[in-house]
Amino acid sequence: MKEFKYTIDGKEYKVEIEGISEDYVADVKVNGEEFKVQMEKPEEPKKKVTLNKPVAKPAADEAEDAPANSNANAANAVKAPLPGTITSIEVSVGQEVKAGDTLVVLEAMKMANNIEADKDGKVTAICVKNGQSVMEDDPLVVVE
Repeated sequence: MKEFKYTIDGKEYKVEIEGISEDYVADVKVNGEEFKVQMEKPEEPKKKVTLNKPVAKPAADEAEDAPANSNANAANAVKAPLPGTITSIEVSVGQEVKAGDTLVVLEAMKMANNIEADKDGKVTAICVKNGQSVMEDDPLVVVE
């Protein structure tokens, strides 16, 4: 049994909670007078969701998913400004882009960073894939 004392508008109340049943009805005494109080059912605990974690793939799938531009012209590539994980690729090979268009989204230090084109041009190669970790100055997308 739990006991509480409340003062409301100068009047003191002694509240005793005897117990709570499975259907969330509490047996309560206020200054010796008994009450049954229907309580709200507590919310189910929310499941913690973790997003954007790379999933390990069998080695046979790695060659299929590898970027098709391993020998891309890195001189014209937009490079990673800091280490992080690629969470989204916003362009495709052959797409025309303008300076300032978002090419990829890089998660670094728990923040999503839009990596933008620095010039107008055509995407000729994508050097990364979703979930891939990159280091600073790694080529991301080639725009020519």
